Amino acid sequence: MNQALQLLLERTSCPRLQQPAPDAAQLELMFRAAMRAPDHAQLRPWRFLVIEGQGLQALGDLYATALLHSTPDASAEQLKRARSMPLRAPMIVVLITRLQSHPKVPEYEQLIAAGCAGHSILLAAQAMGLGAFWRSGEFCEHDRVAAGLGLQADERLIGFIYLGTPAQPVKAGAGLEPADFVSRWPV
Repeated sequence: MNQALQLLLERTSCPRLQQPAPDAAQLELMFRAAMRAPDHAQLRPWRFLVIEGQGLQALGDLYATALLHSTPDASAEQLKRARSMPLRAPMIVVLITRLQSHPKVPEYEQLIAAGCAGHSILLAAQAMGLGAFWRSGEFCEHDRVAAGLGLQADERLIGFIYLGTPAQPVKAGAGLEPADFVSRWPV
């Protein structure tokens, strides 16, 4: 089996990450892979923010501010948890889609294209021996987080890709059977 196919068949999330983060050359390769995502009309409906170092703490503070906005009576423990969420990895790539008006490319297609770009980042990271996982959750949908990260009105935050070195051996993914998800039409 060739390496590309093996990577596709074995891709899995790696939630326990530590230093070192991807270096500049590795990050460049991940973004080059992302640029190859399927992209009807070549709209390039994505952009990325790289957050590391003190930026991770700033993102945690932004999460806490957003939590207080939506839950004014949030407990100290909830605020602490919100602040610590970005510290689960030495680097986060924020995946943003830029939704554009186009007569042949609906918004859902643009979201899918940006999602494919994110998936390419995950695959490239794993191919280089790095660990990665994609998170969404409440802060991905929060308008205060979007504003704090500088998103424009035509942009949507669609994920946080955590990157680093696996802190423990990566577990194999669930052994799903394609036949459970595939049927033929017409029946």
